[in-house]
Amino acid sequence: TARALPDGAAAVGARRAAEVVALLDDDRASSGIELTTRDADPREVRRLSALVSAPASPTSPTAQTSADPALVVALAYPERLARRRSPGSPVYLMAGGTAAELPPGSGLADAEWLAVAVADREPGRTHGRIRLAARADEELAVAAAATLLADVDDVRWDGDVVANRLRKLGAITLSSKPLHDREATRRALLEGLRTEGLGLLRWDADGLRTRERMAFLHRVIGDPWPAVDDDALLAVVDVGDARRKSDLARISGEHVVRQLLPWPAAARFDDLAPDRLEVPSGSRVRVDYSTGDPVLPVKVQEVFGWTETPRLADGRVPVVLHLLSPAGRPAAVTGDLASFWRTGYPRVRAELRGRYPKHRWPEDPLTAPAARR
Repeated sequence: TARALPDGAAAVGARRAAEVVALLDDDRASSGIELTTRDADPREVRRLSALVSAPASPTSPTAQTSADPALVVALAYPERLARRRSPGSPVYLMAGGTAAELPPGSGLADAEWLAVAVADREPGRTHGRIRLAARADEELAVAAAATLLADVDDVRWDGDVVANRLRKLGAITLSSKPLHDREATRRALLEGLRTEGLGLLRWDADGLRTRERMAFLHRVIGDPWPAVDDDALLAVVDVGDARRKSDLARISGEHVVRQLLPWPAAARFDDLAPDRLEVPSGSRVRVDYSTGDPVLPVKVQEVFGWTETPRLADGRVPVVLHLLSPAGRPAAVTGDLASFWRTGYPRVRAELRGRYPKHRWPEDPLTAPAARR
């Protein structure tokens, strides 16, 4: 409170400043929540008045207002200047960052700003409790706590990009204006991708398969095939001119993945991890890499005569065939076609030829021609 008496005396007069400081020194003398100088000890007021050289009363014609106590309190405790958090709320945010609440029935309940003289916090309470305060306003707060004023750029991800330039008095926001800072916005968008995931980008079926195929090669071959997990993609994603969440949906996830293709090895991408495989019937069937191991779902009749199980990644990994009934339902799963024709096919034939009599179920599938229909 060292500043309150001399600076307050210069602004509101020695006596008025002394009255407020006397109450700050002995807050138990106050008869209510709102600080009023009539509660001050006259003897202490005289003692304090004698310590300053300012006139007993201010010379300014606008002085001696109801705001005088708030100004002196604010000079004493600038970090306790407080603004209501929201309309009608009894909770105030102090410049120092602490939240404090007016008790029910307080005569200060309609005040937008307070200069808090005394506040405490009881165990278990979310907010502090205001015990003594004076009405204030923004103009008074800015004048009394000019050293707490700052312009702050607030750029972050909060479900979308937040980008504002804030005028702040400590923890209290006085005003907010939109901020256009491309680099800060880029960082916020990347924070959003880390927080909510790369699903914010545009992913079509081809893009997802490209990522799964590259992940397969990274797992079974390794170098030079890179990881394509979220961290790896975040390291290369370019948000360009995007400014908000909705703009991210215009960025192709597949394009981001393909930036990681290693050259010149990438020239063999389709050989090592093909998107489709041609089967004996002539169909080009899409390989499913979504479970990690490559899976080829194909109808039994389309692979008659196929004795060698296809292998990918330069022969490292056999394809798992999901052999389907004419209705497209799984009939058998095998990673060894030769063994399936010997031991598995007779069971499948016995089970399905009665159910699908219009389809071919030859006794010798190795010599039977494969067909799509």
